[in-house]
Amino acid sequence: MASKGSSKSLFRTLWRKTPAKHLMLNRPRIRSPGRLAAFSTTRSGHARGTEYLQLHDPDLTESQRTVREAISKVCARFDDNYWLAADREHRFPVEFHQAVAKDGWLGICMPSAYGGSELGIAEAAVMVQTIAESGAAYAGASAVHMNIFGLEPVRKFGSEEQKKRMLVPLIAGRERACFGVTEPNTGLDTLRLQSRAVRKGDEQHYELSGQKIWISTAQVAEKILVLVRTTPLEHVKKPSHGLSLFYTDLDRTQVQVTEIPKMGRAAVDSNTLFFDGWKVPRQDLIGEEGNGFKMIMHGMNAERILIAAEALGIGFAALRRAALYAGERKVFGRPIGQNQAIQHPLADSWMQLEAARLMIYQAARMYDQGYETGEYANAAKYLAAEAAFTACERAVMTHGGMGYAKEYHVERYLREIMIPRIAPVSREMIKNYIGERVLGLPRSY
Repeated sequence: MASKGSSKSLFRTLWRKTPAKHLMLNRPRIRSPGRLAAFSTTRSGHARGTEYLQLHDPDLTESQRTVREAISKVCARFDDNYWLAADREHRFPVEFHQAVAKDGWLGICMPSAYGGSELGIAEAAVMVQTIAESGAAYAGASAVHMNIFGLEPVRKFGSEEQKKRMLVPLIAGRERACFGVTEPNTGLDTLRLQSRAVRKGDEQHYELSGQKIWISTAQVAEKILVLVRTTPLEHVKKPSHGLSLFYTDLDRTQVQVTEIPKMGRAAVDSNTLFFDGWKVPRQDLIGEEGNGFKMIMHGMNAERILIAAEALGIGFAALRRAALYAGERKVFGRPIGQNQAIQHPLADSWMQLEAARLMIYQAARMYDQGYETGEYANAAKYLAAEAAFTACERAVMTHGGMGYAKEYHVERYLREIMIPRIAPVSREMIKNYIGERVLGLPRSY
């Protein structure tokens, strides 16, 4: 997908970078506010609830719509039964990951010099929403999440040599990476990480010792972006100082990787890591020693926006299945969707999801325009997680007893939608952030 040279428009850039087989050449393209208004008035109000990966949202930009269309073509090759099997077998979706990599989408936000497309978070959010909404849910989104934006610290703070060495194979899909920050004894209190890195011997390597937990894809990843403390907490002026970031080989001869049995998203593993005396080359240190926290903070708002978009996709997938089932299932001689007890909760969920969607893409636009978007990114993540959870719960209840059966897929959505209510930041911490930063209230913790 990467393309060198200038272009007259973003759409033309996407046209060159997107495989022609993924484009519907006869689809009308919106170019002016007048046409946009005309297009939106012809939209069916119920399309979102029943149409598979619809393209009708009038607020999407041309580039976002092109990304959604192209990604939907990839996702169409991996139906719900593929994801049901991957979940049942606890098997990483290698075929899906390779299909996404083959068409160049893993570098959607990365520079073209390293194989990327140099698009924004607004386009990346459309991409991951589409993946989740296709039925892949968090299994599909998590399989590619780290590749899309995880190495933003390398892109921004790495040397030219590091960018070529680290970004190119990740974008091409030749390597997979995981992200190691959370620890068993610190949780969300990142500034109190206990894992240590000490410069040893000839100073050409560090020795890392400590533990990490809830590390996704560590069973299959070749690389890890890991945050550890290089200066003891008691020796720094501020807790945010003295943390350093490394991108290095996940050497299983030096790192013990143990999978965590868990409630959902079984296709993508979660793990604990234990290491003592793990030798990491000095050339794998990203940026300056001691500035690691600043580097990971750079990408946290983007991560919240992407997590929110993934949750949104699951919510719409669940709502789509619920609406279709409610229209077809007959009890007492009438479709159950004719009953307001079924119809009204689903209608309410559509409104909640659509409100969350607008917040997500507002946050994404602001991020791409250079705004500090903490309040919008956090609010988007909170609203999407809550709306999607409610939609998934209602989808199970709409299906009645069959909602508990794996063959109808909604129980899988419900298990997976617990993730954004917990990670990467809790609902309570988001409320703390809004209370302090937006409302000016005193810190509560």
